[in-house]
Amino acid sequence: MNENKLAIVTGGSRGIGKAIATKLASAGYNIVINYAGNTEAANQTIEEIKKFNVTAEAYKFDVSNQAEVEENIAKIIEKYGRIDVLVNNAGITRDDLFIRMTEDKWSAVINTNLNSAFYVTKPVVKLMMKQRFGSIVNTTSVVGVYGNVGQANYSAAKAGLIGFTKSLAKELGARNIRVNAVAPGFIATDMTKDLANIDEYLKLISLKRLGTADDVAQAVKFLAVDSDYITGQVLEVDGGMII
Repeated sequence: MNENKLAIVTGGSRGIGKAIATKLASAGYNIVINYAGNTEAANQTIEEIKKFNVTAEAYKFDVSNQAEVEENIAKIIEKYGRIDVLVNNAGITRDDLFIRMTEDKWSAVINTNLNSAFYVTKPVVKLMMKQRFGSIVNTTSVVGVYGNVGQANYSAAKAGLIGFTKSLAKELGARNIRVNAVAPGFIATDMTKDLANIDEYLKLISLKRLGTADDVAQAVKFLAVDSDYITGQVLEVDGGMII
């Protein structure tokens, strides 16, 4: 294993998470990705990342399970001894109109999209405070800023991540730990491929196209690696959808 810095990306086996992990690897970071279930996709992502001549590993655990998170983060810390970048990217959708939304749909999204950030970040921050260095980027969403019909659970979780980001930035700045967020708009991923009214959304986007996972990854790399004096910010990556 080389002595490069280490980045952890939750939900890193595919889509936006995969693009983020790959982009950070291209910048010379060793990579640990977390994934929930698709081992084949995770292994494929790891092999692609290794082409950048960095160390890459995948850890399978449920980010909404605090015990599993703590066990696996402890293993990562024991092996690598450092964590320089954390990207809280894991997320799911369980869309429905609020009047029909079940408690299961609500809780699943809040637990995976918001509570997981608390579970993962806490042990990582303890190490970063000892290091007196670190960068955290949370993947939120424009719907966490502006809301969206049928996504009360998702919007609430993503809005929570924004508050989490700003509060941590204030708490951790004195320890040289920066905390920022990206807020993607409509990105071409598995989550958006089945949207029935995609043409209506395209009319709202100034650039007249869906974003790509790489568009988001570039923004994450900028906040995580290329900026030293930015913290507590939410960078909207939405093609000018809401100006």
